[in-house]
Amino acid sequence: MIRWRNGTVLSRRRHWRGAVELDVRVGEDTLRALAYPALVGEPEPGDRVLLNVNALAMGLGTGGYALVVALPDRLPPDPPPAPGHAVKARYTPLQAVVLAADEEASPLRETLAAAHDLAGMPVVTADLHSALPAVLAGVLADRPTARVAYVMTDGGALPAWFSRTLDALAGLLAGVVTVGQAFGGDLEATNLHGGLLAARHGLAADVAIVAQGPGNLGTGTEWGFSGVACGEAVNAAAVLGGRPVGSLRISDADPRPRHRGISHHSLTAYGRVALAPADLVIPADAGPEVRAALSRLSRHTVVEVDPVGLDAALRALPVKLSTMGRDLDADYAYFVAAAAAGRHAAALK
Repeated sequence: MIRWRNGTVLSRRRHWRGAVELDVRVGEDTLRALAYPALVGEPEPGDRVLLNVNALAMGLGTGGYALVVALPDRLPPDPPPAPGHAVKARYTPLQAVVLAADEEASPLRETLAAAHDLAGMPVVTADLHSALPAVLAGVLADRPTARVAYVMTDGGALPAWFSRTLDALAGLLAGVVTVGQAFGGDLEATNLHGGLLAARHGLAADVAIVAQGPGNLGTGTEWGFSGVACGEAVNAAAVLGGRPVGSLRISDADPRPRHRGISHHSLTAYGRVALAPADLVIPADAGPEVRAALSRLSRHTVVEVDPVGLDAALRALPVKLSTMGRDLDADYAYFVAAAAAGRHAAALK
């Protein structure tokens, strides 16, 4: 099930939030590898490393790295005693102990123990991590001082450190909350409900964006995709007294028919999983293929948003937009639809 390799670090290529990219010599080959120093220690040139090469061997577009599992000749020292007792990535070899935002030793314990609702906070849900910067651009286009928190679910990458997008958006986000088995955020939460409360009451967020981390597991079937969780996020936001806003996955460029117009992922998540009503946003200039699919989402309120000005907001982002290997101009409808959801959330006060 796991492809293992031993290698030697040649050089450190670059560093971003919580991750180090390396060149590693394995036999006659040089592999691109990724290490999380908080889990395995700081790799240096000359170190021998144990690698998991599954993602690299599969050629995953998002996660095509060999991953450093250990520095067997130079294990990191034991960390000092820490107050947290929440375990993420539980019972895997690299399970991490973190301080949950609402556990006894947290400085937010009293605040979150008394928090029972979101006080009407808009919660934008999306099924792909690539929608995050576009939604954020839409919010900030109309409310540049809004505090926007990202609540990262565990359907994709588990370490928030993997996301270079989060690294680039650090100055624009109020913070990151990692929920479920995901970890590495500014705040940690046991589940999505606790994560939303932590965003509202711990980070003082005006708007929360809920989406999985980088990567997406899908089988090409109606139900076999990790993004189905965005329908569950609608339910969680509604239960907690938030304002659910659904970002629809819209594309006129995806070569797969099931993702053209409104993706079958959105139709399943919002049409079958989300039992609470949400505002589902489309750009006012959406085409007939998009509008025809809306009949399958009758539980919700369809909101049309003027996209004027969103192009400039998207192009001003400090991160390169990309979804399924397509940039802003190659899949324009996808990013504008996500930004339109952000603009609508910004108008909800």
